[in-house]
Formats: sequence, C-alpha cells, structure tokens
Amino acid sequence: MKNFTTGCLFAITAFLSAQEKPNVIVVLADDIGVGDVSYYRRMHSNEIIVETPGLDQLAKEGMVFTDAHSPAALCAPSRYAIMTGNNCYRSYAPWGVWGAYQPSPIEPDQLTLGKLMKNAGYQTAFLGKWGFGMDFYKKGDSTQIHEGPRKRVELDVDVRQIAGKGPLQNGFDYSLTFPAGIQNVPYAVYENEKWMPLSEDSEIGYISQEKMTKLDVKLDKDEGLGDTAWDPHNMGPLLVNKAIDYIENTNEDQPFFMYYCSLAVHLPHTPTKELNNIKIAETTPSHHLDLVKELDIQMAMLIKSLKKKGIYENTLIIFTSDNGGLQRKETMASGHQSNDIYRGGKNQPYEGGQRVPFIASWAGKIKPGSISNTPVLGLDVLGTLAAITNQEVEENQANDSANLLPTLLGQTSSEVHPYLINQSGTSREAMIVKDGYKLIIAFDKKDKTDNTRKPLALFNLKDNAEENEKFNLVDKPNYKEKVAELFNAYNTFRSSGNHTKI
Repeated sequence: MKNFTTGCLFAITAFLSAQEKPNVIVVLADDIGVGDVSYYRRMHSNEIIVETPGLDQLAKEGMVFTDAHSPAALCAPSRYAIMTGNNCYRSYAPWGVWGAYQPSPIEPDQLTLGKLMKNAGYQTAFLGKWGFGMDFYKKGDSTQIHEGPRKRVELDVDVRQIAGKGPLQNGFDYSLTFPAGIQNVPYAVYENEKWMPLSEDSEIGYISQEKMTKLDVKLDKDEGLGDTAWDPHNMGPLLVNKAIDYIENTNEDQPFFMYYCSLAVHLPHTPTKELNNIKIAETTPSHHLDLVKELDIQMAMLIKSLKKKGIYENTLIIFTSDNGGLQRKETMASGHQSNDIYRGGKNQPYEGGQRVPFIASWAGKIKPGSISNTPVLGLDVLGTLAAITNQEVEENQANDSANLLPTLLGQTSSEVHPYLINQSGTSREAMIVKDGYKLIIAFDKKDKTDNTRKPLALFNLKDNAEENEKFNLVDKPNYKEKVAELFNAYNTFRSSGNHTKI
C-alpha cells in the first residue's frame, strides 16, 4: 500500500478526521490560461481587458499557486491524468484520445477521482465535458459496442445512451455529461448516461454546418449525430444551473464531491446572451473573452449557491485548467494576453501551453490571500483529496499524484515532485523541469513505441521565463551536463515506472 500522507502530515490528517468532512468541488476549466484570470494577470500587468471578479474573490479567500501546470498542453491527455493521478504516458493513448466514440484510456480497475471520493462516503457528481473516449452501442444492436476506424462522419452509432466507461462506471453517482464538450460529436447531453432531450421536439438527427450556420455557429470539429435542438449558446447556462440544482438537493447528512468540467472557453466560441441577469455576448472585445466572462459568472453562481445552502464554510473549492490559454487574433488585438507573460499557448511545449491557474479555497483551513510558489500539476488533485479523506491508495494507482494538503494548510513549502514531468500536444514533446531548468524532449512520430527521443531545447526558467523562453541552451557547451542529467532522468522514469512525486 502507498500512503499519500508524509512526515508532518500525520498530525494534520488526525485533526481533519475529527472534523466534519468537507464538501469538495473541483472545477476544470477548458482552455483557460493564467492571463485569463485577472488576479493572476495583475501580478505582471495593470492592463486588464476582462475582469474576473468571481475567480479573483476565490483567489483572495484561498491559496494561489504561481507555478502550476497541466499534465499536457492539450485537453484529452490532461483529463485522463487528472482523473487518474497518472502521467499521460501511462495510458494506452499517451498523446490523447480524441473522439467520444474511441476506447477510454481508463482501465476498469483504475482509481479515479469519482471512485476515491465514493470510497470515502461522498455523494459524487460529474458535470460537464468528459473529453476522452467512452462506449456507445452500435446502431441497431445493443449487444455490440461501436468500434472500427475513426471516420470523418460516423453514423453507425446509437447515441441515445452511454453504453459504458462513462462517469457511472468511474465512481460518479450523478452525471450530466457532454461527451466531447461542445466541440465534437455526439452533439447531445446525457443525464445519468441517458440522452437528455434539449426540447420537447428533440430527436436524434444530423448536425450539419449548414444547420449550425443558421445559429451563427461554426463547428469546431465534425458534422455528425446529435440532438436536433443543439445550440451551444445554451449549454453553459444549462450546465451551471444543473450544478446549482445538484448542490441545492444534496443530502446534508452526507458530504458531496462535484467534478465540474466547464465547456468554456473551448471553440466554438458561443457565449450566451445573458446569465444570472448579466449580459455576456458582445460585451468584451471577442466572443472568446465573452466566454471568459461567462465562466467567471458561473463560478460566482456556484459560490452563491453554496452560501445560500449554508455550506460554503465547509467546502473546499479547487479551480484549474486542462491546458494553457488560446491565442486568438481578435483577443490578442485587444491587448489581452491569455497566457500572461509566457511564451506560446495551447498545444505547445512552452510555458504558455501548460502553465495554468490553480486556486484552492477552504474557509478556516486555507489562509486567505496565501500564495505558493511550489511547482504542482493538475493531477495532484487526486493525491490531495486522498489525504483530506484520510485514505491510503494502493500501489500502481495514482502513480504521479502528489499530496498538496500540507502546502494548502501552510505546514510546508517543500517541493512535492522530484521532477515536474508533463507533455505538449500533437507535436509530441515531453517536458521535464528541475530547479528552474526545463528540458523539452522531442519524440519521433514514426516510432509508435515512443522510445525514440532526443533533447530539443533547454531553458533556464529562473532567468528568462518572463522573456518568453527565448534562449535555447541545449547546444551550449556549458549546459551539456544539465541536458544529459534531465534527459537521463526522464528516460529513467519512463523505463522504470518510478513515481514522479516525492
């Protein structure tokens, strides 16, 4: 057995176990960079294009991590890693599962956030974008799971229900699932894994670009099957109001865990006209930033519902993102920098691609206004929740998830990872960071085993992170040993299966 509690934590968990278990809400935003949260942006600039008062208030009431990273610079591999506490390379599809109709990377016996919290006696709920594969039946045959090579348009699928490997099978009692968010097929919503018609006249039909153009929507991915009443402008409000309903109807005698995976701010950028009596669409320089505003209002609504029910004081809220922010021309033209001072953005190996906001608020436990410079990963959520619920985790489960509870409670500022290891996106690079030095490793795309690798770039983040990783040191003679040290460390971890946490 592997215990996430370490050293000074024994006294902490003993204290926590004597108290009422906290409710827990983990919010995973989609494509939100550190510069999209005005609290973070103000650390480096007074030029704030879009304010995020809801998230800023959460930051003021809790702890802000300044060196937090997503497991990958792209959503699907990140979501697997956060759900399981494992680095992306531990799944059958290390660079990501892209379609809802593809096999899930989560093994049936694998620990997930839902299973962990259910084991601790929590009511568990998943709401929002699932973001990687699951099972659907083959059309016309409920005894066969849809399989086969991914085609541009897939019609041989029964999308009236999730057949397996969705939230229910991964420890969640309640679910409101958007299999691929608003970006891809199936364009439908599932409540407790059954299709939830969006209108009285809803049918399963063909969602075409022609149909979406009439709604001022440009599909981000494929045409295909979905609810004939599908309109992504309405999905954000649907999601947050279902979450509020869930909070209001939870059993007060039992703590709840909610994993809230927002649809914002992924493409297509389709903000709602109004939410919580606040106008949204066309109120910022771009529809992209309209969605940043919409997400912030959603957060404020969730917090308000907790306070209304009288449980805010006993609720831990963690907010982070699946990867770095988007670089949209119309947004950047306004002066807004989604990734603040950092180079690059989503899908790239640079800091802008995977440096993300990470905020934790817990009244009476986390000191308001506290800041941590400890390097952390989004997949550390599972290890932290294991410690909060005083659970041991079996060997070969959550191999890379560190316990942040001592950090959150102000007990330590020590490192939680011997090396920070994550990856980029479709370009297939891995990153390893130690003591401020970051090595980017390129993988040969022709080698399906991922064993052919070479050092691509070395950056000294201590000296030039704020200068956008301009100075590549990989070929400099003085840094030959540093390159070899980090490259060998990465290869050793991959080949030995060692855990990437202390």
